[in-house]
Amino acid sequence: MILNSTLPRGRASLGVCLFLLATGFAAAAGAPSVSPAFPRPLADYEAVQSADLGATLAARARLEPFNVVATAIFVLAILHTFVAAKIRHWAHVVEERHLARRQSPPRATDRNEDGQPDEVSFWGQTLHFFGEVEAIFGIWVVALAGAIVWFKGLGTAIDYIAEKVNYTEPMFVVIIMALASTRPVLLLAERCMRSVARLGGGRPVAWWLSILTVAPFLGSFITEPAAMTLAALLLAKQFYALNPSLRLRYATLGLLFVNVSIGGTLTHFAAPPVLMVAGPWGWDTKYMLTHFGWHAATGIVLANAAYFLAFRRELLAMQAAPADSAATEDRIPWWVTFVHLVFLGFTVWMAHHPVMFVGGFLFYLAFAQATAHHQSRIELKSPLLVGFFLAGLVIHGGLQGWWIQPLLGSLGEVPLFTGATILTAFNDNALITYLATLVPGFSEQLKFAVVAGAVTGGGLTVIANAPNPAGQSILQKFFPGGVSPLGLFLGALVPTLIVAFSFMVL
Repeated sequence: MILNSTLPRGRASLGVCLFLLATGFAAAAGAPSVSPAFPRPLADYEAVQSADLGATLAARARLEPFNVVATAIFVLAILHTFVAAKIRHWAHVVEERHLARRQSPPRATDRNEDGQPDEVSFWGQTLHFFGEVEAIFGIWVVALAGAIVWFKGLGTAIDYIAEKVNYTEPMFVVIIMALASTRPVLLLAERCMRSVARLGGGRPVAWWLSILTVAPFLGSFITEPAAMTLAALLLAKQFYALNPSLRLRYATLGLLFVNVSIGGTLTHFAAPPVLMVAGPWGWDTKYMLTHFGWHAATGIVLANAAYFLAFRRELLAMQAAPADSAATEDRIPWWVTFVHLVFLGFTVWMAHHPVMFVGGFLFYLAFAQATAHHQSRIELKSPLLVGFFLAGLVIHGGLQGWWIQPLLGSLGEVPLFTGATILTAFNDNALITYLATLVPGFSEQLKFAVVAGAVTGGGLTVIANAPNPAGQSILQKFFPGGVSPLGLFLGALVPTLIVAFSFMVL
């Protein structure tokens, strides 16, 4: 009676059937069994290791055939990212056709249950979802979960996805993006960048250099996701809004990703790839400054200079948009900005304790509501999509150690640096450095090489470094059809080579 009084008859019947099916399935399944040791610990492969990498991987695949399945799904997810722009194009075509049909007398199939024309195209929206880069790895988690259930059982799938995978970083990125994009924080960051841009007369080229030089180093203190969010939002306002050429847009995006990836290496507590090794290898801020910091600073300056020289005519010719009134900034009391910085600092301080920083964010929401006249609208869509992307990535990445670990362990210093740089393009660099801590007998030179390589390759693809999806989510509206993976790779290639030179030669 309740269903019939609130839902159409068809939907009520469907709901009852689904409820009965779900109840029956749960009763039949009972307590799901859990397969032991999934994923198989890397130490279990020691007995089958060989001097030949191919033989080692083949032996591991024979010992655990699911390794091949998990990696095949991961590769398909990566390939999916390369066709995301084409899928979004198909979505726009379908939506345009739907709009054209709406302007003519609608057919019965184009009407909703109330007999009115459908406002949106179901297939267009579905294609748009499958073309969202931030959704791709989450989509392929469904395939991975199905494969785990098929080969290992439902209990194993639940245990791995719900218990063994650590979602702290995706949760942290969601909250730090939301806090860093608030109006008081952005205006404060803009004032700081403006003080540097004034050295160049406040022109767009001065803003371009200021943001790409100063913001990446903030990643060593307020974390890379926060630095990326601030830099991307300021670039959107001060640079991309001026409609630069497509080549310069991709060059700037690639340069931003590379600079943020290496800009977090001045300290031992802010960048995820450094955090993974700082404890096991005993690295502190002094060590990072003396071994990585000056290399990173030199690389950022050289990469910025190279792109400035390459695009100097266009950069110097760009005209600034009308300046915002300074009175708008003064309307925010200093204490409101200070409280925002306290919430931001607390979140960074508690970055490894999700219960604490999630609770802090809830208090922030109350504060934002109380000071709503000084706030902008809290935008959670982009942060949630980025968090969804990273959650999918860590689920897939947790099953790739079977081939990454022996590959890293078989390389010398220069090949290790090169291999880590290349592998980072296809996996999050924090996973690369974490797996390096599991390889016994690493010398200081090899430790330096693997971390330097991991951060150097952090700009080549959107999945190479955790903050990249945040930057792409903010700036993709300035790229027709979305950001092309090939365009991003080409835009980041030259800065990556310059940074590699800084780490390995200087």
